Amino acid sequence: GAPLRRADGKPVNNVVFIQCAGQRDDAHLPYCSGHCCATSIKQAMYFKDANPAVNAMVMYTDLRVPGMGEDFYRSAQEKGVTFTKGKTSVVEVEGDSLKVHFMDLILNEEASIEVDLVVLATGQVPNSGVNIDLPDDSEVKAQQVSILNLSYRQGKDIPQLKYGFNDSHFICFPYETRRTGIYAAGPVRRPMDMLQATEDATGAALKAIQAVENASLGRAAHPRSGDLSFPHVRLEGCTQCKRCTVECPFGAIDEDERRFPVFNESRCRRCGTCMGACPVRVISFENYSVDTVGNQIKAVEIPDEFSEKPRVLILACENDAYPALDMAGLQHYTHSAFVRVIPVRCLGSVNTVWITDALNSGYDGVMMMGCKHGDNYQCHFVKGSELATYRMSKIGDTLNQLGLEPERVVTHEVAITDSVRVAQLIDDYVVKIFEIGMSPMKGFG
Repeated sequence: GAPLRRADGKPVNNVVFIQCAGQRDDAHLPYCSGHCCATSIKQAMYFKDANPAVNAMVMYTDLRVPGMGEDFYRSAQEKGVTFTKGKTSVVEVEGDSLKVHFMDLILNEEASIEVDLVVLATGQVPNSGVNIDLPDDSEVKAQQVSILNLSYRQGKDIPQLKYGFNDSHFICFPYETRRTGIYAAGPVRRPMDMLQATEDATGAALKAIQAVENASLGRAAHPRSGDLSFPHVRLEGCTQCKRCTVECPFGAIDEDERRFPVFNESRCRRCGTCMGACPVRVISFENYSVDTVGNQIKAVEIPDEFSEKPRVLILACENDAYPALDMAGLQHYTHSAFVRVIPVRCLGSVNTVWITDALNSGYDGVMMMGCKHGDNYQCHFVKGSELATYRMSKIGDTLNQLGLEPERVVTHEVAITDSVRVAQLIDDYVVKIFEIGMSPMKGFG
């Protein structure tokens, strides 16, 4: 039958669907929920199917119906649904009807219409439990209720992105969270419709199957899938500083009753961030340690101070920066021959002793290349690149003690597609080293 208003049972002859109601608005929801345009079009067609005489209007600022949604949009036009590009300012009650005031974005003038029913596309909001990144004394945090109630020292729920959705590695590894074995799918990780959520759940299920298989064989989960190494700590040298437990991006390290670190094998992703954090260098892997990389650094031949040939060390993340350098070579981009590159699992695994050893050995500069960090991070180990950048910001005192310029140690964010940019970064840095001058530490390493 004809559509009726729920409030008073009267027939609806005029209905308007207002898009982006509170969405894409810094004062409310700054993001787009993605599915509202298609959903509103569907609902408008329901009205036309029930009563072709109904005036159904969709008022939008930007209509987003990509792909097959374009055919959906045209079907609505054929059924008589009206589309108006406008921005609503006020909805007023006038007797038994509603008056919608809006700015017509085509005519660039104020306008208004009378309707029987207004439908607002208000958008999806997250329900992610406790925001564990908020301070413990935060009033907002005190009002939140945990959903997962996890036993992690970092908090009971999954870390959140800036809009409150559960953090998942949406660029490099969708569905994955910082809690190994827990996968975010559907609107839990970002706004989406039911079809997208179904596809998302399939991807998350496949990731979960892979993780279970790896765990049953004692292997690491992604991105170092299949790695059988595991962090080992030499307890007699541990100072119980807790830096490894605090900095682990995946909450894989707890503490025993004596406050020594205890590693959870099923949670560990083998990134080496704990190794980079340890100030006394007692954490290592069977195939990756402070000593193995340190020996590679010391094995490089350093030109003497009279040759006027600098030597620059590049510590490159194996996930983005190192492949970008590889692609630069495959595409025949050239860069300075004065550099020597050593890949690392993650920039978070870089221990500051590598920097001091390199500079003490006569290297003229150290360049670190890691993944992009921040809200739209691309770091495969989530926080590694960010932690390395923070650590290197504190290395100025060490450089001062060595009598070296702070410009001799730099950090760059590099994407896997930056094959042209990495070559330019290297050349620019070598030019800078020539301007600064050769290291006074040459010959003393």
